[in-house]
Amino acid sequence: MGDDTIRLVTIGRIIRRRWRFLAIVTVVGALVGYGVSVLFPPGYTASASVLLPGAWEERELLTQQEIATSSVVVDRAAAALDWSGVDGTELREQVNATAADGNIIKISGTAESPERAQQLSDQVAQQFVAFAARIAGDETDPEAAERPEGLRQLVVQTSRRITDLANAADPGQTVESVQARTDLEQLRTALHEAMNKLDQAELASNRANMVVMGPAAKPTGEAPPTRTQLVVAGALLSFLLAVVGHLAAARMSRRLRTEPEIVAALGSSLLGTVDVPAERPAHRRTRGGRARVRRLLGLDGRWDVPAPQASGDEAGRRIRYRRVCARLRDRLPAPRELLVVVPDGDETARRAAERLVTEAGGDPLLRTVEVPVTRPVVPDRDTESGALIVLSAGDWTAVELGGVAEACADAGHEIVGIVVAGTVLDRPARPADHPRKHQAPPLAVGNNATGGAG
Repeated sequence: MGDDTIRLVTIGRIIRRRWRFLAIVTVVGALVGYGVSVLFPPGYTASASVLLPGAWEERELLTQQEIATSSVVVDRAAAALDWSGVDGTELREQVNATAADGNIIKISGTAESPERAQQLSDQVAQQFVAFAARIAGDETDPEAAERPEGLRQLVVQTSRRITDLANAADPGQTVESVQARTDLEQLRTALHEAMNKLDQAELASNRANMVVMGPAAKPTGEAPPTRTQLVVAGALLSFLLAVVGHLAAARMSRRLRTEPEIVAALGSSLLGTVDVPAERPAHRRTRGGRARVRRLLGLDGRWDVPAPQASGDEAGRRIRYRRVCARLRDRLPAPRELLVVVPDGDETARRAAERLVTEAGGDPLLRTVEVPVTRPVVPDRDTESGALIVLSAGDWTAVELGGVAEACADAGHEIVGIVVAGTVLDRPARPADHPRKHQAPPLAVGNNATGGAG
């Protein structure tokens, strides 16, 4: 079996044995998510698109994106909206701009209502276009738009005149004629450079003519995270945290699970293992309000222990108890009296100790005491020949068992042995009047049993 399969089995065991607790934690997480949605209600988001004419590089689009959400643009939008108690600093957190394909800047605004979200995105888009035009030095005068074309025609005419002058100049090789032709060519070059700069300025002016592609559409739904998303996220997150907490607690647990670890912690020898039929939860003893709460949440049982295995018959279990009693008789001098120490709260060990007392039948004479593991106190030695510790695996740490061993030593009891109890599934008893399937028929007796001829 791989590690992934083991993890899935472990998680399935947690869900199966802690489903009440996980259900309550999930409901609490959902309520927390709902409370967050009430404290921070979801908003509405509207988007307005601004078209940037001309050819733009990616870095230039990123620059325009930053300008659209700059403090200058947002502050102007806040002043134009004039919302009560809302300034540019607060609106800056509610405005976002992204560069889309096709030289389009998409400006999104989030507000507590669809109308406000629409107004916010439209106003920011308008202020962005106005501010970009101001940066580029855009003019609205119609005569100013005609000036570059007239200047261009004048430059063309001047260039032609220079050509005519150069042709009419003295073709000789005198110093004066060469100097005149050189000055005319320099003038022609200067005019062409001025024309190039004029074309670049006109291109920048055209690129500054941004267009708002219509008003923003009024949003019809809440912006994420919505209230439903917050509730679902809270429930899912709490469920996952509860499962991870169970896994982390099991990994960090120091409870002793194997018999050699228990023997090493108590410093004695193992006399044997006995089985106790598993009880239904309704038959467990309940002590105090805390135990009732644990039972209600499904925390009264361990989830990280293997499921009880099917046991043999009652005769097999009785043999195990009698063997433990026989080993005790061999170790104890007469009169054989013994103190049976059971950790308080270990229901499996308590039932095993009661069964052990019954099977011993007074030889040896066993007296059971339950000792709390937090501050263990064992009765002083009277006529007992020692102490027998009965416990179940996987419930106690080495420190707790060491404290029980020290308490036995302080009371003058020598630990003569350890008995580990485990739970098994009891097979239902078969009714005596129903014969087993495939049972062989009884042998025939009488005159015809031999099969001889009549």
